[in-house]
Amino acid sequence: MTAHYEVRGDVAVITLDNPPVNGLGLSTRLGIVDGLEKANADAAVKSIVLTGAGKAFSGGADIKEFGSPKAYQDPNLLSVIRAVENADKPVVAAIHSVAMGGGLELALGCHYRVVAAGTKVALPEVKLGLIPGAGGTQRLPRVIGVEAAVSMIVSGEAMNAEMLAAIPGQKLFDEVVMSADGLMDAAVKLAQKVADVRPLPLVSKLPNKHPQGDAYFQFTRNMVKGMAKNFPAPVKCVDAVEAGTKMKFEQGLANEREIFINLMMTPECRALRHIFVADRATSKIPDVPSDTPKRDIQKVAVIGAGTMGGGISMNFLNAGIPVTILEMTQEALDRGVGVIRKNYEARVKKGKLKQEKYEATMALLSTTLAYDDIKDADLVIEAVFEEMGVKEKVFKQLDAVMKPGAILASNTSTLDVDKIASFTQRPHDVVGLHFFSPANVMKLLEVVRGKATAKDVMATVMAVGKKIKKTTVVSGVCDGFIGNRMIEQYSRQAGFMLDEGASPEQIDKAIEKFGFAMGPFRMGDLAGNDIGWAIRKRRYVDKPEVRYSASADRLCELGRFGQKTGAGWYDYAPGQRKPIPSPVVAEMLEKHRADIGVPQRKISDEEIVQRLVFAMVNEAAHILEEGIASKASDIDMVYLTGYGFPIFRGGPMRYADEMGLFNVVQAMKRFAKNPADDGAFWTPAPLIQRLVAEGKNFTGQL
Repeated sequence: MTAHYEVRGDVAVITLDNPPVNGLGLSTRLGIVDGLEKANADAAVKSIVLTGAGKAFSGGADIKEFGSPKAYQDPNLLSVIRAVENADKPVVAAIHSVAMGGGLELALGCHYRVVAAGTKVALPEVKLGLIPGAGGTQRLPRVIGVEAAVSMIVSGEAMNAEMLAAIPGQKLFDEVVMSADGLMDAAVKLAQKVADVRPLPLVSKLPNKHPQGDAYFQFTRNMVKGMAKNFPAPVKCVDAVEAGTKMKFEQGLANEREIFINLMMTPECRALRHIFVADRATSKIPDVPSDTPKRDIQKVAVIGAGTMGGGISMNFLNAGIPVTILEMTQEALDRGVGVIRKNYEARVKKGKLKQEKYEATMALLSTTLAYDDIKDADLVIEAVFEEMGVKEKVFKQLDAVMKPGAILASNTSTLDVDKIASFTQRPHDVVGLHFFSPANVMKLLEVVRGKATAKDVMATVMAVGKKIKKTTVVSGVCDGFIGNRMIEQYSRQAGFMLDEGASPEQIDKAIEKFGFAMGPFRMGDLAGNDIGWAIRKRRYVDKPEVRYSASADRLCELGRFGQKTGAGWYDYAPGQRKPIPSPVVAEMLEKHRADIGVPQRKISDEEIVQRLVFAMVNEAAHILEEGIASKASDIDMVYLTGYGFPIFRGGPMRYADEMGLFNVVQAMKRFAKNPADDGAFWTPAPLIQRLVAEGKNFTGQL
């Protein structure tokens, strides 16, 4: 069992021991119940202490049993908590480090609670599209008050134990111990002190009311609805807490459970649970064991002080890692450092960063104009112009000066990392680290693994990505890697739909209603339409067989590059970013359609969404088959953290599963008949055809 039992004098101690966070899996639940039975049956035992080994009291549900039958097998958590409450002898929770989700609910079922200062306490179920399901919405309001409980449950955010202990009239903690070292002594002492107390205090017997009642809950519900948008769970959290103020405890508990089970069946919950597992799976590389030795990264160098170089540098500075930026001119260095200072000063002004922390962070930054000054860096990241000739010069110089064992990384977004590695005598030390702009904000980091990249390099950069708080996803080498390779098909479909009669604003509105923050044409105007134009010109030479709508080229020939020129797919008033439908673009598209002779038709919003999303899904299936990505969930994480795919839909692969791959294939067959489209592209990837034939889906490929 993953829970141990021992007796200290007249106090029984039950210790959860299920690393890393003492998840409440079946074995642990059985161990708790077994320990309670032993303690109740032993006349020499007067009271019980329940605690957790290692680095947590309990983090809640056991991720290893996530979604499996074991998670719901008896004794379930509700039964365990009931056994704690009904124990013949006082049960004291000795809480330290982490008490979250089911872990906090378990502690609330104990008769007394002693906590170590600094403990993180939360009911984070809302982040999985759920409400607490083992009494959290019923017990927490009784010990910290309705308003504080609603805030914690709806946000799912953790709070320090000391903050909760400071709430007037709180009954959550009986004692706060300033050091975790003294926690067990304090808990045992309290257990001995209350050994003869009867009846035992139960949280479920405490009052649960709000003085403003209906008015408070209606106001809160309206506010939460406005913030929650596409997620049903936050509003249901409010409903469950309100029910607890109007029902008897057992009725409130049953109501909570019914809401919990109903939410489990929603697509939003399925998507969020998928993301929870997928996020943790990104760090797993099939042929790189978790115990692979890692190189020591104490100093970092960044080549280039532009937008990307500056943002990349800030990631490492924020993590307390010294950075040296190299540029070709002092003017470029000064400009780049100035932008970094401005970014930090804005945070200081908003109260998000203390002045002394800002000064300490900037003290970690140094600059140079000479390659020789960065030779001792452990990791160097090139962030120069995206052109192979420029990369070649940089990597040949790095190869000449960098110390043995240094990792040489390129921030390229599309170029061949293997070719870049060939410019050095140490291709095993070369890797792609594709940051997304703005690099100090965006969560995604594509780690591009070359054919020669050493396993310890991969292990090291994945660990570095975690240290700088990025979602790191491994990609193989191909044009565009995972994200940009897929977005090209998305963009191609947007162009073909223009050819067939849709307008930029209709396409943008349809995909934005689906959940994207910005449609393809608004995004093009923001990024600069000339960037896509340059890529297409390269494609016309490298891949002449790939077709594109010519509408985007015609737009660029008019000099309409987007917001930076005041005109793109939309018009923009001076100094404004609001897109205004453009009569010039409408006229250009009308002429373009006449020139190509494609029959015009009305395109539904449903078709727009499906063509854009399924185009990415089909390309992603090829990416999986080629081994560019090792699992479908990695592709979902790329799009959720780097491309604005709606979180409540779980990513493109999860969405395709939700729609049903059979239905996706049928839609592809319809799209292949569109006269302006690239019919050959819509042949379903062999992986999709195989999954449909076998009755499987992408999620099963985790």
